Amino acid sequence: VQLQASGGGLAQAGGSLRLSCAASKRTFSNNAVGWFRQAPEKEREFVASISWSSSITSYADSVKGRFTISRDNAKNMVFLQMNSLKPEDTAVYYCAAARSSFGARMTSAYQYWGQGTQVTVSS
Repeated sequence: VQLQASGGGLAQAGGSLRLSCAASKRTFSNNAVGWFRQAPEKEREFVASISWSSSITSYADSVKGRFTISRDNAKNMVFLQMNSLKPEDTAVYYCAAARSSFGARMTSAYQYWGQGTQVTVSS
């Protein structure tokens, strides 16, 4: 089971970053994928999820209209395009594969987790 998030870095407020999540075929097979983030001394929180077929996406209110989740099943990849970044978006971002084909907002719905990638947004 392998999930690897990448694409994090330093951005200025108002800027953009694109995160990528690479998964093994077995991990990806028929699974929804979610992005979560965790800031220092805060709990891990839901950011976005996408169903296996990409027909259903869900976003946290704090990122709706600014972030876009997508996936390429042929390449076993999931992406998170982050625009109009804010300092409060600073966190370690994790991708995770769900137990089912449909995404959810609870961490307990996700079976496999990547190692995380740091996103830092300066004001």
